[in-house]
Amino acid sequence: ALMHLAAPPHGGTPVALGDDYQIEWVMDAPAGKLQAFVFDSEMENFVRITPPSFDVTAKLPDRQEVLRLVAIPNPATGEKVGSTCLFEAQAEWLTTTKSFAAVIQEINVQGTTFSNVAFTFPKGIAPDARK
Repeated sequence: ALMHLAAPPHGGTPVALGDDYQIEWVMDAPAGKLQAFVFDSEMENFVRITPPSFDVTAKLPDRQEVLRLVAIPNPATGEKVGSTCLFEAQAEWLTTTKSFAAVIQEINVQGTTFSNVAFTFPKGIAPDARK
């Protein structure tokens, strides 16, 4: 059976977390903003998670930067800090950096902790690329 891989809903970069979850990374370069949406493995349903923030280490050509992605409440869906699928980071260097290697230091998704998840932006990691 062919695995059905859904396209990232916001046209962003998909990064698999184990077999059950994916994060879609969406860059708004003019605003210097990076968004992370947490999804199920098919990218069909948002997954709300409890951490108020998580950190990503970005490796730039001349240095490393830590992006802190903070939970963004969404009154329209009733999401709040402690129960949301959307996280956002803002950094000046995002306005000029088109691609970078990154590591999610640690993120807890519904009771499972994923540590040191490496990916490249904007390429991402498909669910089967790690095998």
